[in-house]
Amino acid sequence: MSVVLSLRDVRVGYGAVEVLHGIDLDVAAGSLTALLGPNGAGKTTLLSAVAGLLPVQSGRISWRDGDIAGMPPDERARQGMLLIPERRGIFGTLSVRDNLQVFAGHRADLSAAFDAFPILGKRLDQEAGSLSGGEQQMLAMSRALLSSPTLLLLDEISIGLAPRVTRLLFDVVAGLAAAGTTVVLVEQYLSDALRLADVVYVLSRGEVAFAGEPSELAGRDLPGYVTVKT
Repeated sequence: MSVVLSLRDVRVGYGAVEVLHGIDLDVAAGSLTALLGPNGAGKTTLLSAVAGLLPVQSGRISWRDGDIAGMPPDERARQGMLLIPERRGIFGTLSVRDNLQVFAGHRADLSAAFDAFPILGKRLDQEAGSLSGGEQQMLAMSRALLSSPTLLLLDEISIGLAPRVTRLLFDVVAGLAAAGTTVVLVEQYLSDALRLADVVYVLSRGEVAFAGEPSELAGRDLPGYVTVKT
């Protein structure tokens, strides 16, 4: 598979504090790449840089064979890049219906969201901010179902959620990847990420500590984790 997203010697920080120290990373078209690591490893910072929310101090981020350093976040979104952030990225004061219509843009058909998350069909007139945490995450994930991104960046979609909800969300992610969406999934927890991923990167203190296939992690000691068992 061809590489559609490539990072080379990428350094990113907040003011004078550098968080990512020369990251090299390749994402193949149509693949699901898991980005793992403990809290503070730089996972969210990396996604934010790819999405254009943080400037790159040095290095190169290439997407679709072009350097996107100067491309604003809204243009990246228009070209098919979608970030679903850890805090879900919904419009809390709008109804569920209004959120879905915003996500769908010019499309009138919302059925993909209801097929994946039937509960949303029962909450259409409810203010999104009053939904449970799991329902808010389902609503956020509906953006990917309704906007059909070519590159989907997911930041900790399972955090704070019940296992039942987490399994449902990961099933949707797996379906999107199987349909050809390129996915980069940031996760602190190993099991589902390793089950779904084609390629795994592990960050530790802003550097790549491991890169390879999930099967290569068996028996390894990784920063922030116990020994991986498969």
